[in-house]
Amino acid sequence: MFSMYYHLVLVVKYRRKVINNTISDYAKEKFVSLGEKYNITLVEWNYDRDHIHILFKAHPNTELSKFINAYKSASSRLIKKDFPPIRKRLWKEMFWSRSFCLLTTGGSPIEVVKKYIESQGMK
Repeated sequence: MFSMYYHLVLVVKYRRKVINNTISDYAKEKFVSLGEKYNITLVEWNYDRDHIHILFKAHPNTELSKFINAYKSASSRLIKKDFPPIRKRLWKEMFWSRSFCLLTTGGSPIEVVKKYIESQGMK
C-alpha cells in the first residue's frame, strides 16, 4: 500500500482577490468529486482571497498533471458559469493562472508546509 502526500497551490489569474467562503467551498467540492475519479483524497484545504492551498494524498501511479489540468479547466468553467460576478471580472480568461506549485510533503500539516514556503521566500 502506497500513499503520497502533495501540497498544491493554485493562484487566481492576475491574482484577483475573488475567492470567498462560497467560492472556496464550491471549488473544494469540485476537487473532491473529480479527485475520486483519479484516486485522490483531500486531506486539508485552505484559501486566501487570491489562491488556494490543497493538501491531498494520491497513489504513486496517479497522473497528477492530468488531474490538475482537468481540475483547473473544469472548476474554472463551472465557477465562471455559476458565479456571474466572477464571469464579469474574468470574462475571456481562465479562473486559474496557467502555472501551479506542487510539492511532495510526506504528510506534513498544511500549516507546516506554509511556514516552510514562506521561509524559502516562495509565497
